[in-house]
Amino acid sequence: MPDSTDRAGWQPATYYPDPAIHALDPRFEKYWLKLSAVERLACGLRWGEGPVWFGDGRYLLCSDIPNNRILKWEEETGAVSIYRKPSNFANGHTRDRQGRLITCEHGGRRVTRTEYDGSMTVLMDSFQGRRLNSPNDVVVKSDGSIWFTDPTFGLLGNYEGYKAESEINANVYRIDGATGAATIVADDVLGPNGLCFSPDEKILYVVESRGVPNRKILAYDMSADGKTLSNKRIHIDAGPGTPDGMRCDIDGNLWCGWGMGDPELDGVFVFAPDGAQIGRIALPERCANLCFGGLKRNRLFMAASQSIYALYVNTQGALGG
Repeated sequence: MPDSTDRAGWQPATYYPDPAIHALDPRFEKYWLKLSAVERLACGLRWGEGPVWFGDGRYLLCSDIPNNRILKWEEETGAVSIYRKPSNFANGHTRDRQGRLITCEHGGRRVTRTEYDGSMTVLMDSFQGRRLNSPNDVVVKSDGSIWFTDPTFGLLGNYEGYKAESEINANVYRIDGATGAATIVADDVLGPNGLCFSPDEKILYVVESRGVPNRKILAYDMSADGKTLSNKRIHIDAGPGTPDGMRCDIDGNLWCGWGMGDPELDGVFVFAPDGAQIGRIALPERCANLCFGGLKRNRLFMAASQSIYALYVNTQGALGG
């Protein structure tokens, strides 16, 4: 097991295949590019979260929550700059089907949309007269609806938000893309965190980050009209691990940020659609969230504590992530 010196002194692999990548099941071999290695794109963050890819501009946005900013990394030059500061302690991001940035804000306790001209529209900041907690992660379905989690994490102190009392239970919400009407789609998740759809959008996966005795990745079936969930079940029991943000690839595999405590758990875990762990990408830091990007959506971007990493893989991210 690597010690703290190994973790602090991380260096990229100098040979292929990268020893940080592990096939735990023969199914992972299909997705492992043996001539690709983990790269560190940026460092100096306090807690990286919510990466989102802008293919039309060839850049990545990533939240640095405690520093109250969103960073921008440009693929063509490798330049890192500040996209937005203050960011209202922005956390998770995605893009809607018109390409606009959708953001979860801890500080604003709201979900916003950045318009083409740079102005911001508040999509939701309360439900039935009560303020939201601290919207965490968000995805957009092909029908334009916006789905997000709202745990209390940003209310617990003044490091990733503003300390405050919760006014409402921690729920998973859906905002209708046409009307803007909001509904609670899941009120039975202990600490709802990362979420993503299966490629066919028939399943919604949600991380239960306060699950007892272990954290879990839950699965729900989507209704025929795409508006409600049913058949809640445990898809993956995380055991001692800490799953966080996740995305599906086009084959339905779950790529999940993971870690906390044990260095052997830090990085990204990859699960087949049946829930079996098939691969791991070891990082020297806990990975909070990730997304697919690059010209062919085959580059995995990983927001891991104080750094942003990337790895080319032999698959593509599912649309909408």
